[in-house]
Amino acid sequence: MEMTNALLWFEIPVEDFDRAKAFYEAILDFEMPVMPVQDEKLGILPHVQGEGIGGAIYKEKNFQATKNGVKIYLNGGKDLNVALNRVEGAGGKVLVPKTQITPELGYWAMFEDSEGNEICLHSGS
Repeated sequence: MEMTNALLWFEIPVEDFDRAKAFYEAILDFEMPVMPVQDEKLGILPHVQGEGIGGAIYKEKNFQATKNGVKIYLNGGKDLNVALNRVEGAGGKVLVPKTQITPELGYWAMFEDSEGNEICLHSGS
């Protein structure tokens, strides 16, 4: 099997869909499209369909927000502080401020979203 990326799609579990949608719209500064899936719905995060990696927020009875699960790194754009500076105003909490990984690998930060998930941001500068 040939593949270029191990990750193809991800879903962030949410307890309150509307609250989580507002949170991610605020920190990423975009209008989130919503797609119905069976009796629930997906809030689609920014991505180019068919290119790269996509993801969504998802409310489903068997999903639970957690601090102890897989860590997802969202694209923080040119400077992740732009999104990170919106976290607390949107109902989240900054856990790790913008921190350099190495000069070649750029920067990362971590926040707790409105649902209790720990999510990371990455940027090149």
